[in-house]
Amino acid sequence: MQYALVLNGLLVGVAAGGVAVVYRLMLGWAEDAMRAVFAAAHGNILLAAAWFVVLAGMALLTGWMVKAEPMISGSGIPQVGGEIRGYLSQSWPRVILGKLVSGTVCILGGLSLGREGPSVQLGAMAGKGLSRLLHRVRTEEKYLITCGAGAGLAAAFNAPLAGMLFSLEELHKNFSASALVSVMTAAVAADFVSKVVFGLTPVFHFDVTGALPLQYYWLLVLLGMLIGAFGAFYNWATLRVQALYGRLPLRPEMRMLVPFLLAGVLGFTVPQVLGGGHAMIELLYDGTLLLNTVLMLLVLKFAFSLVSFGSGAPGGIFFPLLVIGAYAGGAFGLAAVQLCGMELHWVNNFIILAMAGYFSAIVRAPVTGIILIAEMTGSFTHMLSLSTVSIIAYVVAYLLRSEPIYESLLENILRRQGIEEPENTGEKILTLAVVRQDSDVIGKNVSELTLPHNCLLVAVRRGKQELIPRGDTVIMAGDTLVALADAKDYAEIKEQLQNCCS
Repeated sequence: MQYALVLNGLLVGVAAGGVAVVYRLMLGWAEDAMRAVFAAAHGNILLAAAWFVVLAGMALLTGWMVKAEPMISGSGIPQVGGEIRGYLSQSWPRVILGKLVSGTVCILGGLSLGREGPSVQLGAMAGKGLSRLLHRVRTEEKYLITCGAGAGLAAAFNAPLAGMLFSLEELHKNFSASALVSVMTAAVAADFVSKVVFGLTPVFHFDVTGALPLQYYWLLVLLGMLIGAFGAFYNWATLRVQALYGRLPLRPEMRMLVPFLLAGVLGFTVPQVLGGGHAMIELLYDGTLLLNTVLMLLVLKFAFSLVSFGSGAPGGIFFPLLVIGAYAGGAFGLAAVQLCGMELHWVNNFIILAMAGYFSAIVRAPVTGIILIAEMTGSFTHMLSLSTVSIIAYVVAYLLRSEPIYESLLENILRRQGIEEPENTGEKILTLAVVRQDSDVIGKNVSELTLPHNCLLVAVRRGKQELIPRGDTVIMAGDTLVALADAKDYAEIKEQLQNCCS
């Protein structure tokens, strides 16, 4: 099965990478077209008025598409998590087509949304589509969906390690050997496809002088605490804005008018905050912005991102939150220059450190955040400082009882659809759990294990051996327990089995 998963992972990586590259090209064209329109309409009242009419039309089109296929709403990462856990079932051709078109329309309209979350969903649906075309069983399908998700993120960011870690840490929540190898294969294949089209250049081009001197590490503690609290506030604000949209006296498909028309206003006043945020990153990189300008753009980007995403428009928060984190780090660094006498050239260090910390506080996946920023900037020389800020931000967000954003968004989706537990289709599925080195089950017989009552232990994998479990089979560290359960119980059984082995 592992060899088949590697081969399928390669196929999924190429397919998912191809879809993500197409999406990335479409969004690049849409953002260029949007900025060209605003440049042409500047000072031309008739053209500006016509563009607002077009924006209203795009808003209604997007609202109609989301109504026709609700699974294309938002970033798509919560939907993929729900699919892997068995709560949701998406129509892969409808989601791929709908996300490609609606996501492009949103960026053409100027909404502050990212391509990375949709790329994860597009990649996952490519994996599901391949699974259906090859008639794979549900257990393999979940692996291929995970492979596709990692491949989509790898192609979007040119970051294969981050794609692999995110799909396993955030979505699959299992680092078994079979999952690790297959997802890594898919991520590398997708990254290759992306680099063939976009080249080897990292996503960000920050001229970082070197590793931050230890004399400034006390500032990292303060930065981590502030970024952690800011991330917790972002999560709270995101959910609050979604709730406020739900109270508007408008039909759901009409709510898209709010962000689209607001984008029109901002396009003629502060065009830098439109789109995913690449233009803002380049502006920050130049190092010519004053502290008050950085703070102004930070507040506007933060608010417009909430308005854009809260409407349910197809698009992600992944890249916008990194841009917000970058500006928060830039503001902190400039303040440190003015108040603490720090040299100006260290400001770029605080920009990339705040990006990793902000991601860790919001998504609660610190390992992914650290590797992602390292890959995106093309430098692994800041691992100590990245880890310091990310861990502190993670702990602060946890102490403030801020739930991971994608978990909260999935709960909202399930609540809106009235889903409390997966549908009982009668299908069976395998779930795995690795026995950790400090687990209490080490040395126990299978007959002594407290396993979930609604699953069957079918195998114990030990190295290259696959043992048939008997009552006197002794569990050892590193063993992989393989259990069979109903598909509707997959999420619950998986969590219980992992707790048993931890």
